[in-house]
Amino acid sequence: MTDQEAPLINGAEQKICEVLPFVDDDYGGVIVEMKTPMDNKSFVAALKYSFAQWRLQGKKGVWLNLPLSHVNLVEPAVKEGFRYHHAEPTYLMLVYWIPEAESTIPFNASHRVRVGAVVLNQNKEILVVQEKYGTLCGTGVWKIPTGVVDEGEDIFAAAIREVKEETGIDTEFLEILAFCQTHESFFAKSDLFFVCLLRPTSFDIQKQDLEIEAAQWMRFEDSACQPITQKNDLFKAIHRICSMKMEKSYTGFSTKRITSFFDDKLGYLYSNNQEDMNNPTS
Repeated sequence: MTDQEAPLINGAEQKICEVLPFVDDDYGGVIVEMKTPMDNKSFVAALKYSFAQWRLQGKKGVWLNLPLSHVNLVEPAVKEGFRYHHAEPTYLMLVYWIPEAESTIPFNASHRVRVGAVVLNQNKEILVVQEKYGTLCGTGVWKIPTGVVDEGEDIFAAAIREVKEETGIDTEFLEILAFCQTHESFFAKSDLFFVCLLRPTSFDIQKQDLEIEAAQWMRFEDSACQPITQKNDLFKAIHRICSMKMEKSYTGFSTKRITSFFDDKLGYLYSNNQEDMNNPTS
């Protein structure tokens, strides 16, 4: 992009200003990625000049990506009207809405995605753990392995990984039995919890010492008789669905690989069609 001559805001002198480095987004806005160090005064001048140019071009939202090396620019950006959008380990994203109309910039991710893994063996035993930390620590409650889905990780892969990490058991994904949505959870975010059914391919438990107090194969009837299963709606629902599954009167959601309509990326569709059940993860 070529340098363009522009007056400073007070009009007292002339200075060569350049629009901040940016790329167009898909919605009429711009994404600014700061890679070259810049002092606060030069940044503010370049920012105001950029705003003037973007207004003339009819741009809308401005996404300002500030890596850790540019932390000095956070305060001047906020003073110029930017607000926080989200933070990651290596950068902070701020946003600014140029038009006078109401902003259509989407909020940051609203949900955390978690998985719970139901692992049943041929002896009608369920794989359960006791956690060293959390709300159930020290209560004597046995529960299914659970965890958070990592960025870029598929739901079924997360369930397999969590079981392996917590108990050392290898598994194959069969289907999603159910999912639950709750609100005001982790840092006031909403929560999506997917209950996955897995088939064990190994049986020798090697529990994780960092987070797991104990792990075992427990008779399904004994797990269902725990007091918490009678009092907690989620525990009760999981055991009821598992009972129906073992009686072959319940069909969950199996996976089928698809291409997304929105961005042509590969993903997985979860459905309870019998045809899909015959080809899991195909």
